[in-house]
Amino acid sequence: MDEKRFAVLIDAENVSNIYIKYILDEISNYGSVTYKRIYGDWTTNAAAGWKTQLLENSITPVQQYSYTYGKNATDSAMIIDAMDILYSGNVEGFCLVSSDSDFTKLATRLRESGMMVIGMGEKKTPKPFSVACNVFKYLEVLMADAEAAEEKTPPASEENMTDIDTILRAMVNIISENGDEEKGISISELGNHLLKRYPDFDVRNYGYTKLSKFLSAFDGLSLTRHNNVLFVSLRQNHLDADTVRASIVSYVRDWEKYKKGKLNLGQLNQWLMEQFPQFNVKNYGYTTFVKFVSDIHGLTVKSSGKNGRIKHVQLIQ
Repeated sequence: MDEKRFAVLIDAENVSNIYIKYILDEISNYGSVTYKRIYGDWTTNAAAGWKTQLLENSITPVQQYSYTYGKNATDSAMIIDAMDILYSGNVEGFCLVSSDSDFTKLATRLRESGMMVIGMGEKKTPKPFSVACNVFKYLEVLMADAEAAEEKTPPASEENMTDIDTILRAMVNIISENGDEEKGISISELGNHLLKRYPDFDVRNYGYTKLSKFLSAFDGLSLTRHNNVLFVSLRQNHLDADTVRASIVSYVRDWEKYKKGKLNLGQLNQWLMEQFPQFNVKNYGYTTFVKFVSDIHGLTVKSSGKNGRIKHVQLIQ
């Protein structure tokens, strides 16, 4: 199958020129670049840093004057060009480089037309833009990964970046729902599922160079090879139901003793997954977590809020 052709469109007003090498290197992993265009007001001093990069990387500058002070002048020009390129039929994908949420609708529109959309921006990029893309890459992570000679310590969690606990819970659910009972699920299939749920997912966001190394960091996951294909499964360590129930009761007791508030069922589930990543209520004959907790001796589940949607667990007095 021929590799995809991409149009790389860069918002010079919202991305620093220090990232250009990492942008082009990363997009080369997905296909060939047919268009390389960058948008900005080249009469201003703010764009000076980009000028030396244009010739070196064969990027076509597109002049857009700032007609109104304080407005991002590149938005309309970049959007119009993107639609012209779309209708030309010369590409199968777009790489939109910006930290501006104004391109959210453009990313959505391009995807509706069957284009693969790769977004790139700094960690300050608003969530709506990142999730509108098929894949989203943080530029600081790309730069750090390229410059690092060895595996790094996972960086601190960022406000707009999907946190690692969310990723772990998603992986457990994906493996449980889609994996083979014996082998589990191939790591490539797991990676594809994660990208569909979280377009900004990239193991480099958490300090790892490969998905296999990332998965190996979790005690509750096991990696095995079948016919030269690497699979990941939930580690079976004979986790019995009584152990889980006793742990839950102990946690609820401590919560009421020190927190002096209501323990949300979601909070309990999150804590339990951190303690036992391989936990799955289906292994004990239950279809829902609330039913499993309700049947634990000494505990009761109460409903509150509109239509009883909020559920919390407490000790039976």
